[in-house]
Amino acid sequence: MSRRVLCVRLDNAGDVLLTGPAIRAVAASGARVTVLAGPNGAAAARLLPDVAEVLEWRCPWIDPKPDPVDSEDIAALVSRLRRGSYDAALVFTAFHQSALPTALVLRLAGIDSVGAVSEDYPGALLDLRHRVIVEDQPAAERALSLATAAGYRLPPGDDGALRVRQPLPDVRRLAGAGPYVVLHPGTSAPARAWPVERFAETARLLHTAGRRVVVTGGQSETPLTRTAAAGVAVDLGGRTDTGQLAAVLAGADVLVAGNTGPAHLAAAVGTPVVSLFAPTVPAACWAPYGVPHVLLGDQHAPCRDSRVMTCVVPGHPCLSSVTAAEVVRAVAAMSRLSERVV
Repeated sequence: MSRRVLCVRLDNAGDVLLTGPAIRAVAASGARVTVLAGPNGAAAARLLPDVAEVLEWRCPWIDPKPDPVDSEDIAALVSRLRRGSYDAALVFTAFHQSALPTALVLRLAGIDSVGAVSEDYPGALLDLRHRVIVEDQPAAERALSLATAAGYRLPPGDDGALRVRQPLPDVRRLAGAGPYVVLHPGTSAPARAWPVERFAETARLLHTAGRRVVVTGGQSETPLTRTAAAGVAVDLGGRTDTGQLAAVLAGADVLVAGNTGPAHLAAAVGTPVVSLFAPTVPAACWAPYGVPHVLLGDQHAPCRDSRVMTCVVPGHPCLSSVTAAEVVRAVAAMSRLSERVV
C-alpha cells in the first residue's frame, strides 16, 4: 500500500499553485497525496497534477477574513484528518505565516511525521523543522525546498515549473477565435489594484491597435469587469470557473494583472504576464514564476514590504503612476518575446 501524505496550504489560489512543484515531488515518491486547502485555494488545488483528493477548511490563523476560533470546528477537522490515516504531512506557508498552530492540529489527528518551515522553536510539534536560508526566495522554490528536505524530489525531466492538469476545457465559445490579450482587473487586496479606469483605457488602446481583448473576473467582480471592458472587449466577468479561466489564459498572448491568483495561473499554463505589482510583498518571492514577465509599479514605494491590504499612501502612487500607454508597450514587448520563445 502506498504512503498517504497530506500537503497543507491554507491561503489563496496563487499560493496553492506555487506549491504545485513541491506537491509533484511528494507524488513522485509514489505517495497518495491529499491537499488540505482553504476555501480560496481549493479550486486551484483540484487543478494540480498528481493530487488524489482535496479537503477544504477555513483556517482562522491563515484566512484573510477569519471566523473566530471554534473548538467544535477544530475537533471536527481533527476527526476528519484522523480518518485519513496519513503517514506524514507537510505544512506549506508563506514567510510571514506560522506553521505551528496547524502542526498542533495535525498532531492531535495522530499524524506521526510533520514537517514545515519554522524559525520558531516547535517543541514536539514538528519532526522536520526546515529553515530557509535564502532571503526573498521565490515562493515556489521555498515550498520545493521543504519537500526536498523531507526526502521528496522531482522526477527526471520535471523542471519545477508551475503546472495544471491537462487537458483544459474548450473555451472557444467564451473567448472567441484568434489571438487575444487578457486583462484581469480584480485583486484580493485593494492595495494591489491598478485603477479600473486605467484598465478601460488599456482596453481601448489595445482595441485601436487591432488587438482582441478579453476581460476576466469572478462572480463578485462583474461591475469591475464591465467597466474595464469599456465596450470594446469580451467581458467574461463571472462566466468562468477556475479550469475555464486557466484555459482562457492558456489561449492568450499576454495577461495583464496585478499580484493576484490569475497571474500565477497564467504562469502555470505558460502565458507571459505584464504584472502591475504593488511592492507590499517582495516581487522576488511573488512575481509570476517561470514565465516571461515584466513588473510595472514603483518597487521602492513607501508601502514596500508592509503587507498592507488597503493602501495608506494618498493617491496609491506605487501603481497609479503606471500609465495605460506603458502597459500597452509592455504587452507588445511580451508578445514579441513569447513569439521568439515559441
